[in-house]
Amino acid sequence: MKIFLNKTVATFILLLAINFVHSQEVLSRVSVSGNSFVKEDGKIAVFRGLNTSDPDKLERQQLWNKSYFEEMKHWGANLVRFPVHPTAWKKRGKEAYLKLLDDGIQWAGELGMYVVIDWHSIGNLRTEMYQHDMYDTDKKQTFDFWRTIGKKYGKNTTVAFYELFNEPTTYNNELGTITWEQWKELNKEMIGILRTNGGEGIPLVAGFNWAYDLTPVKESPLDVEGIAYVSHPYPQKREKPWEEKWTKDWGFVKDKYPVILTEIGFCGPEDPGAHSPVVSDESYGDAITNYSDEKGISYVVWVFDKEWAPRLYIDEKYTPSRHGKYFKKKLQSYKY
Repeated sequence: MKIFLNKTVATFILLLAINFVHSQEVLSRVSVSGNSFVKEDGKIAVFRGLNTSDPDKLERQQLWNKSYFEEMKHWGANLVRFPVHPTAWKKRGKEAYLKLLDDGIQWAGELGMYVVIDWHSIGNLRTEMYQHDMYDTDKKQTFDFWRTIGKKYGKNTTVAFYELFNEPTTYNNELGTITWEQWKELNKEMIGILRTNGGEGIPLVAGFNWAYDLTPVKESPLDVEGIAYVSHPYPQKREKPWEEKWTKDWGFVKDKYPVILTEIGFCGPEDPGAHSPVVSDESYGDAITNYSDEKGISYVVWVFDKEWAPRLYIDEKYTPSRHGKYFKKKLQSYKY
């Protein structure tokens, strides 16, 4: 007996089959080899991705769902970064927040995107003083966060990276002082807690000046294996031409260690939320992506939200902003 399916039904069945296969896939563990990220087959992995806004914010706006992740995948992301604000973590509560992360990690993995979990504070962890109340944390909460993440997601290969502290800064010493050696010890403590509690992903260590400056790494890198370094080279951190200054400030690190730019992006001066250090134009987009591609440096664009700046889209239909148009086209141009 022959059974004839109309085109719509056949397409539906095919999509179900594809989704089932994707849901069964497990992403390859990413690790560090020399100055590169590599997958289990030994192939070098370079990531170009998107930052979500805080999962707590998105869930309250009923936007933390799989369609949001499908849109990021459509834009060309192979990595997504979750900025977890300490105050949101505390207010929602550990177990409720972990449910948000559970869902986001599952959706990302099903779509073939890796995850960075980012402890999104800005300030001085040594003095426990911060740029704004929303970033308030202390060493106990920070260490316990990474203990929790290590235990919960340590063997989850979708969770490729642990960004230990978003943007270290003394705010011109208004937040007290911290030396590079003191910062190294705090990071080594966090890495030790993560790994002792099962964390098999890659710890990411940021430099000073709001995670821009990695110059101390030249003389005094962390004596820890399997880590990578972070910079946030927003356009106004240096004046044009940027490339030589980037190499001096953070790009040189890629000669020996993996580097990932976990925040890049720009606003036009007329765009909503435009502020220092992000005001620029498409020339910055060309410069930072070309520089990164030439050196095999991974990057993550800030931010896949219609309110936080520099915003990548402007409405519920994910209509790209000026900044979004540039990076959507760029991310979609890569072939993996």
